[in-house]
Amino acid sequence: MSHNRNGTLSVVPLQEFVLDGFQGGLQTQALLFALFLALYLAAVLGNLTMIVVITLDARLHSPMYFFLKNLSFLDLCYSSVIYPKALGNILSSAKVISFGGCATQFFFFSLMITTEGFLLAVMAYDHFLAICSPLHYPITMCPSACTRLVLGCYCGGCLNCILQTSFTFSLPFCSSNHIDHFFCDVPPLLLLACADTAINELVLFGICGLIIVGTTLGVLISYAYITVTILRMRSGAGRHKLFSTCGSHMTAVSLFYGTLFVMYAQPGAVESMEQGKVVSVFYTLVIPVLNPLIYSLRNKEVKEALWRLGHKHTAP
Repeated sequence: MSHNRNGTLSVVPLQEFVLDGFQGGLQTQALLFALFLALYLAAVLGNLTMIVVITLDARLHSPMYFFLKNLSFLDLCYSSVIYPKALGNILSSAKVISFGGCATQFFFFSLMITTEGFLLAVMAYDHFLAICSPLHYPITMCPSACTRLVLGCYCGGCLNCILQTSFTFSLPFCSSNHIDHFFCDVPPLLLLACADTAINELVLFGICGLIIVGTTLGVLISYAYITVTILRMRSGAGRHKLFSTCGSHMTAVSLFYGTLFVMYAQPGAVESMEQGKVVSVFYTLVIPVLNPLIYSLRNKEVKEALWRLGHKHTAP
């Protein structure tokens, strides 16, 4: 902000932001660096493994694993949008990110995280069709239909990220250029604006709330029908297998939507930055680490595919 000759104030466009990250001394920063690096490498390794295994094993070329491969891709992408820069900032004293870099980081993060929310709902719909309408399933969920569903998820994510990015980065920032966070996100950016952010907060809570509530309802309705269908089955082994498969997805859905609701879809989320940082670490890094474990450790077909792939490359 600068003073004009007549004594009034004018807003000078910011060229860069400073990502404050987590507070603490040298020992705390070293511990955070080690923790983030270990979790990020685990996320990259786990999700890349899922993508490679599903791509190479012909037995996993089904709609469920097609969606799972896309889920791993999204987890890999949105953690990679944030953590290389966050790790570099921990080692740096400047912790600077350009205005354009901040907008770009937020755009792709918002795109990936929103797309994943839609994709989890699509995966629940896929389970519903596979269990409740098995005869029509091969026709309904043909490869072209699966591709269209994934593209639809990306379109929904793109619409949200365009709205959120344009609304947020069109604001005048003048109070400070220090973002009280370790990456560029809407809540800490709104605190830096020197204009009324009521509309922005309404857009944030409205769109995020609508997406979270809408997709959650879709998941719950799908699983209500699935539960009724499974309970009607006479085969105990069949019930156990289906509950195990659906349980993995419900675990991933609960973790993902629960943390997003805490961060974006409740009043007061914008002001609670310290809580927001911890919650953000969970859904941007811990969940991408957990998802491959959830879907591989509880899935016999994935474990068998991993064994076949490993055996193929170790056999003389």
